[in-house]
Amino acid sequence: MVLRSARRIFWGRNMATALLVIDVQMAFVERRAKGYVWGNPDAETSIAALLKAFRSKGLPVVHVHHHDPNPGDSFHADQPGSAVQPCAAPRADEAVFIKHGSSGFIGTGLGDHLAAQGITDLVVIGGAANYCVESTTRMAGNLGYATTVVGDALINFRQILRDGREVAAADVLEMTLANLDGEFAQVASVDEVLARVAA
Repeated sequence: MVLRSARRIFWGRNMATALLVIDVQMAFVERRAKGYVWGNPDAETSIAALLKAFRSKGLPVVHVHHHDPNPGDSFHADQPGSAVQPCAAPRADEAVFIKHGSSGFIGTGLGDHLAAQGITDLVVIGGAANYCVESTTRMAGNLGYATTVVGDALINFRQILRDGREVAAADVLEMTLANLDGEFAQVASVDEVLARVAA
């Protein structure tokens, strides 16, 4: 494959652009209910708005769900946390891929599906920002996809450093976006993407 620059922006509003929805599952809601603050308190609203916009224009939507191999993990297929959040429930005509690791491209048919559909541009939303979203976005950029990460449509929590210090969820999110922006993807806001879809 000939790699394209990840700096090729801004994606086109056409059938070559897909909304990639990563791991919007109930495990994140369960954790929030235990007092863990999300970096984006309104992430669910943003995710729902983007799904509505893409669907209304007939643009492709692709879902990736995480099923952890550890039976005790909240994302395990037999746990309630593996269920999809209502704001991101796939439609019958939308592709869904199950992963067991961090990147949506590893051990799934995601790459083959995107190639078969002629998709070259990805708009990425979901969670967790600094885990599966970042892993998938880095791979997407390396594989040559023109990738846009919607910063305010991501889910994440605080991070505890090795020395015990706590990094607030909002700061974890900003660091993740800084890691990705300009190297593997561009970062855009929900409003910017909605305006582009509507144009």
